[in-house]
Amino acid sequence: MSDTLQVTLRPSTGSRDARRLRRTGMVPAILYGHGEACVGLAAKQDAVLAAIRHESRIVNLEGAVKTAALIRELQWDTYGKEPIHVDFIRVDASERIRVKVPVDLKGECPGLKAGGTINLVMHEIELECTADHVPDRVHALVGNLELGHALKVRDLELPGGVRAISHADENVVTCTLPGKKAHDEAAAPAEPEVVGRKAEEGEAAAG
Repeated sequence: MSDTLQVTLRPSTGSRDARRLRRTGMVPAILYGHGEACVGLAAKQDAVLAAIRHESRIVNLEGAVKTAALIRELQWDTYGKEPIHVDFIRVDASERIRVKVPVDLKGECPGLKAGGTINLVMHEIELECTADHVPDRVHALVGNLELGHALKVRDLELPGGVRAISHADENVVTCTLPGKKAHDEAAAPAEPEVVGRKAEEGEAAAG
């Protein structure tokens, strides 16, 4: 899914300008990539939040600029409620890109009926695909996951043209006895590169 965001040019940059924009319900942003000049922009906060709710990774920018763009980084306020800055990177629809998308569970795990606990080890997965075919999320199908077994990256059913970057033998989901972990359970994933919530690190960074 892709949303359209109306953007305007930022007449100036800096923390003072960023604060002024936020008071008017706008979110400061920057657009870069493809060897073109960086452009300071602003978008309505409501529209940015709507794109996030729709889990859009690719958005169509209209207004001051007209291009498809990937939400590369999203900074949040201290409470993680309001976006304070967005980094957009230009993309072409047919361009292959790398993005991280959420992983969720789908189906009834038979291992739970055997007294096991299901553990979502990989909360997001890095994928390579064309910019116009970024999935909203990847479903980990646990309908055949028995106690003591794991669902690995190679077991995921990905859409056509989408390739997982993570190692094929890395665990995505495990089903273990309460209090125990699979001996080869993967470590926690790194911070998301796309649409991640970050605490405010200072007005200068957001401006």
